[in-house]
Amino acid sequence: MTDHATTPGPAAHQKIDTSVPHSARIWNYWLGGKDNYPVDEEAGDAYTAVFPGIVTIARNSRAFLRRNITYLVAEAGIRQFLDVGTGLPSAENTHEVAQRLAPETRIVYVDNDPMVLAHARALLYSTPEGATAYIDANVLDPDRILAAATDTLDFSRPTALILSNILGHVADYDQARSIVTRLMEALPSGSYLSINDGSRGVDPVFEQAQDAYNESGAVPYNLRTVDEITSFFNGLELLDPGVVSVPQWRPDPTGPAPEAIAEHGGLARKP
Repeated sequence: MTDHATTPGPAAHQKIDTSVPHSARIWNYWLGGKDNYPVDEEAGDAYTAVFPGIVTIARNSRAFLRRNITYLVAEAGIRQFLDVGTGLPSAENTHEVAQRLAPETRIVYVDNDPMVLAHARALLYSTPEGATAYIDANVLDPDRILAAATDTLDFSRPTALILSNILGHVADYDQARSIVTRLMEALPSGSYLSINDGSRGVDPVFEQAQDAYNESGAVPYNLRTVDEITSFFNGLELLDPGVVSVPQWRPDPTGPAPEAIAEHGGLARKP
């Protein structure tokens, strides 16, 4: 049977604030989506006026995730995904990519944005053979995430944990690492961790734009060094080519060599 489930949580009764720009809605705008408001478009346009390359980063982040999922399903045989920090649905969501390759795949999405909750019905579309579910929870509460995810996922089976552009919202780096550790501890050997985040040390203009955004009153997003992003994978087996700029992670071999951008990520296996 198709399994559609939404687990309510602290944000379930929050109202959508359309007076303040929200990072998920701005990201959706940069991806070409329509689930945003004028305040988000204004903030997104102000950002791109300083750093037009943010649209390239957003779209390369999504392409990186698509290549990760394709590998995990087609080559690693993964049939379960825990996608924390889902954001608003757009093209090529995790369940779309995974279930296109293996219809029996089961996916749990996690977010605590009330607008994402409002769109959960569209997000939760699944093949009859597989399942999708949505958990209304904060990345800062990994125990709640894990407890709710067991309604859909079997943690005795290998599972892929996806943390795409979410750890930057955890201000304290040690706390971010502890969240990754706690979530991966619950997954068995043969599971995978996929992370990508905005990075420092590559593009000063991007850093200037992000620092200004963080000071604007919007929900801040903290860029991290490549070494810090790499450290999230400690204790795991990084797949080649390791933690790299996302366009350079297993790109199309028939295309031109991609240039580095200020977004790094990798994929690793739990031994």
